[in-house]
This record gives sequence, C-alpha cells and structure tokens, in this order.
Amino acid sequence: MAAHQKGAVKKRAWIVFFDESGVSLLPQVRRTYAPRGRTPTLRHRLNWKRAGMAAALGYHAADPERGPRLCFHLKPGSYDTAGLIEVLEQMKTFYGGERVVLVWDGLSAHWSRAMRAWAAEQDWLTLERLPAYAPELNPVELLWSAIKTRELANLAGDHLADVADAAERGIHRVCSSEQLPWSFLTHTGLTIHSQTPQN
Repeated sequence: MAAHQKGAVKKRAWIVFFDESGVSLLPQVRRTYAPRGRTPTLRHRLNWKRAGMAAALGYHAADPERGPRLCFHLKPGSYDTAGLIEVLEQMKTFYGGERVVLVWDGLSAHWSRAMRAWAAEQDWLTLERLPAYAPELNPVELLWSAIKTRELANLAGDHLADVADAAERGIHRVCSSEQLPWSFLTHTGLTIHSQTPQN
C-alpha cells in the first residue's frame, strides 16, 4: 500500500483523482452504423471556441460502503491556477470539509507557486502527484472516454452550449451508476480497498 494511501486510511480521508479535459464544436469522430454505400457525413461549424471540463472522482479510503463520489466543473476556455483553485474550493464544499488526498498529474498549474501556497493553508487537503507519463493510472481518464464515446460521439452542435449540455448528460449518466465509477478504478489496475464492493 502506498504511503499516501496509508495516510488516507489513517485520516479516514477521501482519495480523489482529478483531471481536466476540453470540448469544442469539432465533433468527436467515432465509428457508427450506416446503410451500405452511404458513408455518414458530419457537418459542423468551424469554430475554435472551447470549454474546459474538470472532474474529481473520489473513493473513501476507509469505508467503501460510502461509494464513489464525482464532482464535475465546466467553464469557457481552459483552466489556469486561479480557475483550479476555484474548483478546489467548490470541491471542499462538495466533500463537506472532510479530509481529501488529491491525486493529479504534473501539469504546471497543479504545482505552481500560487497553487502550492494556497494548498499549504488548507488543512483538509493533501496533494499527491501521479507518476509522469502515466495517464492510465487516473480513473478520470476513463470517465472522459466514457463520455466522448457516447454523449459526445459524432455530435455536431450549433453552439458550444449544445456540447456542454451533452457532456453534463454524460456526467449524470455516470453518477446514476455505482458500477461505472468502480469500473474506472478497476481498469487502472489500482486498488484502494482489499475488496471492491459488489454492485
């Protein structure tokens, strides 16, 4: 068991995996069905506006019966340190001020001087870094894949709001299932509890 995981169990903390992704009006092209001889065509607006998505997927280190918890944030543009701090402040409310061990990658905004100074003042939060070049260890990557291969697949929206609405529908679908968040964790090969609760 990793040192930060042992500490999370001792503190009865949530182990929360965090990641960001982006969406735009450019469709997520995926394979689909069509009548023989009629190749599907996607028509979309050539617009480079983007929205940023951030998700925090948490598993309680000491009590698997509490189940996974997913916190989602969506904003125009991309995330910088100030935007991420705003998300983390909302996450504190989402987790009711309980202790959180936050696991994320080495993005510069995650480890900037301003972020580290802010985190040092948060008694509820501990930051841990994923190994370099190992996105497969973050279950939130599987969340993005689940949304982009279903709700966002081949979606050619007229406005960025159409894409954002579809992404939120995907988040609601995942939140309505206890099995999916556990499967994301299982797929990474990581374990938090000796036995994953049966769904």
